[in-house]
Amino acid sequence: MRLQLLFLFLLIASITFAQEITVLGNDNGEPIENVAIYNKDKSRYTLTDISGKADLSQFTDTEVIIFKAVSHVEAYRRKREIQNNNNIVILESLENQLEQVTLSVARFRLKKDEIPQKIISISPSEIELASPQTSADLLESTGQVYVQKSQLGGGSPMIRGFATNRLLLTVDGVRMNSAIFRSGNLQNVISVDPLMVENAEVILGPGSVVYGSDAIGGVINFYTLRPKFSFTEGTSFSGNTYTRFATANNENTVHADVNIGRENWAFRTGVTYSDFGDLKMGEHGPDDYLRTEFAERQNGMDVMVPNPDPLVQKPTGYDQLNLLQKIKYMPSKDWDFNLGLTYSETSDFPRYDRLYRKRDGVLRSAEWYYGPQKWFLGNLNINHRSRSQFFDKLQFTSAYQFFAESRNDRNFGDLILFSTEENVDAYSSNLDFEKAFAESKLFYGVEYVLNTIDSKGSFRNIETSETGPTASRYPDGSQWQSMAVYSSYQWKVNERLSLQSGIRYNHILVDASFDDRFYDFPFDKADISTGALTGSLGLNWRQNDFVGWRLGLSTAFRAPNIDDVGKIFDSEPGSVVVPNPGLKPEYAYNAELGADFNFSDNIRLGLTGYYTYLGDAMVRRNFNLNGVTEIDYQGEPSRVQAIQNAANAYVYGIEAGLEVDFSVALRLQSQFSYTKGEENEGDEYVPLRHAAPMFGNTHLIWNKRRLKFDLFAEYNGEFDFEDLAPGEQDKPYLYAMDANGNPYSPAWYTLNLTGQYKLNSNWLATVSLENITDQRYRTYSSGIAAAGRNLIIALSYTF
Repeated sequence: MRLQLLFLFLLIASITFAQEITVLGNDNGEPIENVAIYNKDKSRYTLTDISGKADLSQFTDTEVIIFKAVSHVEAYRRKREIQNNNNIVILESLENQLEQVTLSVARFRLKKDEIPQKIISISPSEIELASPQTSADLLESTGQVYVQKSQLGGGSPMIRGFATNRLLLTVDGVRMNSAIFRSGNLQNVISVDPLMVENAEVILGPGSVVYGSDAIGGVINFYTLRPKFSFTEGTSFSGNTYTRFATANNENTVHADVNIGRENWAFRTGVTYSDFGDLKMGEHGPDDYLRTEFAERQNGMDVMVPNPDPLVQKPTGYDQLNLLQKIKYMPSKDWDFNLGLTYSETSDFPRYDRLYRKRDGVLRSAEWYYGPQKWFLGNLNINHRSRSQFFDKLQFTSAYQFFAESRNDRNFGDLILFSTEENVDAYSSNLDFEKAFAESKLFYGVEYVLNTIDSKGSFRNIETSETGPTASRYPDGSQWQSMAVYSSYQWKVNERLSLQSGIRYNHILVDASFDDRFYDFPFDKADISTGALTGSLGLNWRQNDFVGWRLGLSTAFRAPNIDDVGKIFDSEPGSVVVPNPGLKPEYAYNAELGADFNFSDNIRLGLTGYYTYLGDAMVRRNFNLNGVTEIDYQGEPSRVQAIQNAANAYVYGIEAGLEVDFSVALRLQSQFSYTKGEENEGDEYVPLRHAAPMFGNTHLIWNKRRLKFDLFAEYNGEFDFEDLAPGEQDKPYLYAMDANGNPYSPAWYTLNLTGQYKLNSNWLATVSLENITDQRYRTYSSGIAAAGRNLIIALSYTF
């Protein structure tokens, strides 16, 4: 009897044990906690525990069991499959999948190993580890995008020798570039909150076939937090809170986002507030960067006040608010509707590089600041799956954006504060299709963009409060329109070879009327109607398990916008840029060759070489108005200049990336970029302004269970005086001085260490010590020194 009881006990125990399974991640083999496990009608449901274990005894042997986790790809299994795999379920990391596909190249998902373009993917865990203060810092952390800063509230990306309005920004597939994106450094990227970014992709090189004007040097795509449906019956609630403090600028950031999910509806709400103080530079470096004095108004007079701490760049601080609301509705498997609302607003923020310029030993400006930078994006996205003979997938995106910015400046000792204020209403609609055939895919679509610009100029006497109008920065009421049709085709010749081609026609309309109350222009209107045809052709060939090749040929263009055609502004002391209605598009012709080497399962090397030629480049050159070469601008005699199709340029470079997995826990990652660019001025070629010095980073990452360490270095080469573009040579205040008294951009490096510890399934702590050796440096062309030694402490709670 005892033997029978023992046998029965062992039988029950074995059956119970057989029902217990373990869920592991494929990236590190670690158990996954809180995996939702349920059947199709969600009548049976369970969760994995902290050890990744769950009991499946409630499920039948025949039904399909669904495994779903926030950071992993959804999986479907039957009990028998699990038992045959020793009761282990392996889930693929969502980041691994994101690294294998791209949304940016065709607006639909494509496998990266089938496209010729080089794509940078930034995953959620990389964003979390980097702890960036702004999206500009996030891009810089990749080691493949260079970032210039004129002030703390700034960040102008440079890619392959191009920047500003020769790069395209998109948010959730919506074009962010407006008709007043300028050739001078931009700071619009800081409107995108990195804590609201779920992942990002950067196309290195032209992208005009899909994205149109401006996509010459690259396309930067941000994808914000997405709503998620409920895993179970009823309503699910989840979310995240985050707080961060940094010592270099006394940053205080708080963030929260909440997701409410039901079976067919999902809502996601997010808010971030950041307060940035004045930025402190490092101890060791050029004294030229020190902030020894600043302007202050005392007793009705402007005075120069000694800075008690010359390392503190005063004034540079500002604050920023970001809001997000997303709604997703999926009435059936063939339809889904997505509404996104995004808002960003900064306080006033100083244009720091204008506040330390001097004339005869006296500061030129008493005040120079940007007014609140505001940005609103409302977009509706509709996706439909069909078996039509014309398409399998349809995507419609319609968006409205509002941009507001202003500039305010007053000369030292002057009572008049000059201001310009710009508002842009931007409307866009895209209709995109995908049709799959046996071994190929066809993508095609149409696009319409309309920008209207409201621009005003004014002055105010700071003592008497007298106000009045002055020349606006842009023609008030001007419009910029773009209409386009495009198509691209991907043919998978075999398992190792894919070909891709594309073509796009764009038509641009510019309508602007000029106000002659302040300047006697020899024209009263700009009425431009111009077209641009671009194309691309490339292949991706996985020759063998050791090497794969990427080859791409493409053209891109940038059509003149309102900033090019109609702007009035002071480009530099003693110069003023005036409108030029005679502009036409500039064209880029690009070729690139890439190779990816797999020396073994744990050593990978990527190399890319590229060459781009830019024809009819729109550049700033001396100009005249009815023979007049100098006019009075805001009380100062200024040389007349204008944007003109007056140059050709070329850029070539090499990009390298290395990954070495020493073990499952230890990885080395390194990126390096070298760029050389020149443009012609008359009969000679001179350095191209936005071709950055060689730069890169190297990371040694150790990750084991709940603990992660990242020891990394950032580094940057030197630009001698002869390496600087002429326009940069004329801005000695931005640079250090060499032994001959000429400006130059010194080489620099930083050593940094980040540690991350997952306390439990809810709490994550991140601590970083950046610029450990307290270097004092400025990135090339920047007007503000980077942070000195900087302790960053961040804590997040996920529920």
